[in-house]
Amino acid sequence: MTPTLTALLCLGTSLPGLSVGVRTQVQAGTLPKPTIWAEPGSVIPWGRPVTIWCQGTLGAQEFRLHKEGSLARWDTQRPLEPGDKATFSISYMTEHNTGRYRCYYHSLTSRSQDSDALVLRMSGWLRGIPSLSVQPGSMVASGQSVTLLCQSRISMDTFLLFKEGAAHPPLRLRSKFQGGQYRAEFSLSPVTAAHGGTYRCYSSLNTSPYLLSQPSDPLKLPVSGGAPGLRWYVNVPITGSVAFVVIVLLLLLLIRYLCQERRRKSDAAENDTQPAEGVQLDHQAAPSTCPQDVTHSTLRWETIAAPPSRSGEPPAEPTLYATLAIH
Repeated sequence: MTPTLTALLCLGTSLPGLSVGVRTQVQAGTLPKPTIWAEPGSVIPWGRPVTIWCQGTLGAQEFRLHKEGSLARWDTQRPLEPGDKATFSISYMTEHNTGRYRCYYHSLTSRSQDSDALVLRMSGWLRGIPSLSVQPGSMVASGQSVTLLCQSRISMDTFLLFKEGAAHPPLRLRSKFQGGQYRAEFSLSPVTAAHGGTYRCYSSLNTSPYLLSQPSDPLKLPVSGGAPGLRWYVNVPITGSVAFVVIVLLLLLLIRYLCQERRRKSDAAENDTQPAEGVQLDHQAAPSTCPQDVTHSTLRWETIAAPPSRSGEPPAEPTLYATLAIH
C-alpha cells in the first residue's frame, strides 16, 4: 500500500491537471494590500453621508467591504474605471455605522490581503464642546516644546486630538479633573515643521470610543524655522557682515575717486607750468600722490661754470641745474 500511495502522489503532482489547483492556492493572497479611506473624513457628524473608498490594482474583478464584529455579509462592489477602486456609500451616519472597516479585492485567480483598518467615528453624539489652546504661546519655533490643552466642563474620561489631513490616527489621552474642568495635555516635543497645521479635539467616553462630542474650534499651529535665540544669533552676524562689506566698498570707491581727482589736477598743473631756463627735468613718469603709485626721487644739484668772457666783463653768476631722477 505504501509504495502504491507514494507513486500516486508523485504521479499526481506531475500531472498538469492536478498542478493547476496547487498553483491557484499558492497565488491566493499575493495581490498588493488595498488602501482604504473615507470622504469627507473619518469623523462624520450625525446624520451626514460618508463614502468609503477601497483602491487596489488594475485588473480587479470585485471589491468587498466588511465591518469588524458585524455578522452581516461582506458588501460587494464592482470596480470603477479604470478598474482599480470601488466606493461604498453610507447615506445617513448613525451610531450603528461607527467602527472599524476593512476591504479586499480579487482578480480571476487571486485575492488580496485585507486592508488596514479604517475607523469611522461620529461627532455630535455627546454633550458639550471642548476648548483647545496651545502653551506657552501660539508662535512656535522648531525644536521647542509645546502643549496642546484640551478641556471641557462636561464630565468626560477621554480626549482625542486630530490633525487636519494627517494620515496617522488621532492622539488619545485619559482626562484629569483640575481647576473645575476635565482636561488632557498633549505634549509635542521637540516640535518640527511636520507638526505645523490645524488641530481639533473631541471629548469621548471610554465605554463608547467611536461616539464623540462636537469638535473644538480649529487651532492653527504655525512652526517657524528655528528657536528665537538661534535666529537672532544667525541674523546678527549676517547683517553685520553685509554692512562691513558695504562700508569697505564705499571706502574703496572714495579712495579711487580721490586718486583720480589728484591725478587729474597734477596733469593739469604739469601742462600749464613751463620749466625755467637752464633747469633740466630728468623724469621717466609723472609723480603720483596715490598710495599705489608711490615713487622715490633723488635730487642732484650741479653747478655749471660759465665760459670766460672775452670782453673782460666779470663772469655771470653760476647757474644751478637741478636733475630730478624718479625711481
